[in-house]
Amino acid sequence: MGFTLKKISQAGIAVANEKAELYRVLNQPHEAESICLDVLAVDPENQLALRNLALAITDQFVGKAFDRYGDAERVLEKLSDPYERFYYSGIMHERRAKAQLQAGQMPHALLVIFEKALHFFAQAEAISPSSNDDAILHWNSCVRVLESRGDAAWRREHQESGALGADDMTRG
Repeated sequence: MGFTLKKISQAGIAVANEKAELYRVLNQPHEAESICLDVLAVDPENQLALRNLALAITDQFVGKAFDRYGDAERVLEKLSDPYERFYYSGIMHERRAKAQLQAGQMPHALLVIFEKALHFFAQAEAISPSSNDDAILHWNSCVRVLESRGDAAWRREHQESGALGADDMTRG
């Protein structure tokens, strides 16, 4: 068809990043993703655009094989701040597990994904600023989801095998 993408101006990056965040809030992740790609075409290392892009991709998770988990992971690897890399990797795993739960997967099948989320949240917590409890809030959310499923037998089995320590499941 001959259509080509146009580049935004350097001066428009801040406003474009604000629009990407707005579109995420409005539950329009495709639009947010497109805006982030426009910012990154001009400024490939723009940390806000990278973070928003990863979140826009995870906003689209529905618990199916076509979810773009690998795309989100590759974007998060580009975050330069270790705290953000750990924290948003935790978010990605949490959203992946919750999307799969919503799609009908059994909690015990998702335990490994929740464990990865918990692992990343623990790493983020260890280096977070003293007033930032976001990693703890998400840790607790994951634990509550696991506990709400009522299948204590699989949790005990994984605790006994060492996959999850008893302290890990009650932490928070």
